[in-house]
Amino acid sequence: MMARRSMREEIVEAALEQFHTHGYNAAGVKTITDAAGVPKGSFYNHFDSKEALAVVALRRYGAGRRLEDLAHGDGEPLARLWAHFESLRDLVVAQEFTRGCLLGNFGAEIADHNELIRAEIREGFHAWAEAIAAALAEAQRAGTVRAELDPGDTARFLVNAWEGALLGARADRSAAAFDTFFALVFGPLLTP
Repeated sequence: MMARRSMREEIVEAALEQFHTHGYNAAGVKTITDAAGVPKGSFYNHFDSKEALAVVALRRYGAGRRLEDLAHGDGEPLARLWAHFESLRDLVVAQEFTRGCLLGNFGAEIADHNELIRAEIREGFHAWAEAIAAALAEAQRAGTVRAELDPGDTARFLVNAWEGALLGARADRSAAAFDTFFALVFGPLLTP
């Protein structure tokens, strides 16, 4: 018999799902605890506030992206970068374009109104760009990415370009924006 996960873990998983599906403002504490199958009162035994839970959920979301594999994984660095964005695209397509990146979603919804969450979003984007920059620098050493590109600047651009492509794909309910992203990034932008 498998042991039940801790109540805290149940709340975090339910919050991540609710935040990603409905957004921060629409996912109330009661909605989250109902989804977790725990009493609402138990929420405050584990979290000081919904905001504190959102920070934990953002960190969990970031950890699920396996950035260390992107930065230092096996295989060719450019292939790892392609596979990284391909897995993100495939997830969005599988979800029928109904969810975006939790960092981007929260950034658009609440970053202007909540400093704690804004700082966590900033850190999430920073960690993502650092992992991409590491892969780009490795690819430059291998001669598969243009040598004149600054890995850090290029990584930040790729994160921003991905977030824009994601918005376009969701608005169109189509992968066309992703196709353009892949064609330009892995074509004229990066190729020597």
